Amino acid sequence: MSISALTIKNLKKTYRNGTEALCGVDLDVQEGDFFALLGPNGAGKSTTIGIISSLVNKTSGSAQVFGHDIDTDSATARSLIGLVPQEHNFNIFEPVGEILINQAGFYGIGRHVATQRAEKYLRKLELWDKRFEMAKELSGGMKRRLMIARALVHEPKLLILDEPTAGVDIEIRHSMWEFMREMNACGTTIILTTHYLEEAESLCNHIAIIDKGVTIEHTSMRKLLDRLHIETFVLYLENGINELPVCGDYQLKLIDSNTIEADIAHTQSLNELFQILSNCNVKVLSMRNKTNRLEQLFVSMMRKGNADNYNGGES
Repeated sequence: MSISALTIKNLKKTYRNGTEALCGVDLDVQEGDFFALLGPNGAGKSTTIGIISSLVNKTSGSAQVFGHDIDTDSATARSLIGLVPQEHNFNIFEPVGEILINQAGFYGIGRHVATQRAEKYLRKLELWDKRFEMAKELSGGMKRRLMIARALVHEPKLLILDEPTAGVDIEIRHSMWEFMREMNACGTTIILTTHYLEEAESLCNHIAIIDKGVTIEHTSMRKLLDRLHIETFVLYLENGINELPVCGDYQLKLIDSNTIEADIAHTQSLNELFQILSNCNVKVLSMRNKTNRLEQLFVSMMRKGNADNYNGGES
């Protein structure tokens, strides 16, 4: 039987100035999941994360981390969470290795074990050679990886990543993806917030979308993407053509002599299209999605701005 790593019910937050950041957020993240928490700027994602990690006081509602209530058993709940916030919040005049060792000390971990763990995660995140350097000397990408290493040094069961790859280059981003996949495969539950929607689609199994302080979507990534009725693919051809062959009901557009744009409905098959093209002596060398699928859905949902238009609540 699966266990909920995080359960949030009707979470609300109103700040002293009257700003209503959360109007009733509901979430359920199962143990071992890789979960995307998405929403536009100002939707309430950071407030939700702040409440979970005891950095922000909620107005009402409840939240439990592996069954431990954040109000009545806050110390245990906090110990089960590793948080990587958006902003760097370590002492930049402290050596990289000491940042991890001191962080472990906050959780009652002795220096000997803390040193071993610091080495473990600095090596995993390719920072071991920087262990004696002051944090201020690190590049932006290295600082992001240091934040992740620090969040993991007490080996939490739930890792919350708030925009972990923001501002890093593509190569570092992909190496961080591989590391996150490895951590998740080893049993760490991960909640990811990101504005790189291709990142969420590639990594996450389930997804919740928050807008205007409420949960408007909570489902599996597969079920959400299944709502796309048509996907557009760009096909790159081995040899140039002057005109499109007749391909039945498939909607094709010739971009140039070596590029075709194809709209594929759920009832159609890319393999069938490739076979038809092959029979017409048109060979496809490679292909790509024209637009990120999750991005298409996300933009559509934000434009409508009405949860009633969606069949949310599936799991």
